[in-house]
Amino acid sequence: MTRMHNPPHPGEILREYLGDMTVTEVAARLGVSRVTLQRVVTGAAGVSPDMAYRLGTAFGTSPEFWAGMQLQYDLYQAGKVERPKIERITA
Repeated sequence: MTRMHNPPHPGEILREYLGDMTVTEVAARLGVSRVTLQRVVTGAAGVSPDMAYRLGTAFGTSPEFWAGMQLQYDLYQAGKVERPKIERITA
């Protein structure tokens, strides 16, 4: 998997998938609370593996599509954090 430069949070993409449907309507169809889905859509929460399966089923995509977007986003954000120098471990 290649890293994207500043990948969007999966919630931004999910917002496009919602189209004219409300968060409340989609949350009910996914079997999650409105608050749970709203947190993903606004970027306040990530896409969990369970949510990735629900979104994949609901929108005809794969769970890997949603989980992969989340992973790319998380790795990019983690890469911006300053860390102490870590020496390579060789066996």
